[in-house]
Amino acid sequence: MDRTDWVGFGKLDAVQDILDRNKLLISEINHNHELRTPEALLRNVTLIRELNGNMATVVEAYRQLAAIIESPATGAPATGAPAPSGQRVN
Repeated sequence: MDRTDWVGFGKLDAVQDILDRNKLLISEINHNHELRTPEALLRNVTLIRELNGNMATVVEAYRQLAAIIESPATGAPATGAPAPSGQRVN
């Protein structure tokens, strides 16, 4: 299978970009915390909000990836609901 054959690879790449950004945000937040200046601490408010939004995006992307992976493997609908009774699950 080629990397471009599965739709989930694009989501994984996007998630990795967000996680890389989060690593930088956390580093800057820690640095600002050590400075303890009003400006640095105020900047942390903005950085923490961005970090929080990024994490929500990552959680949603992983939820979507799980649905993509789960649906063809189990025969269950992408919503995560169980397969109807009597339906064969591969």
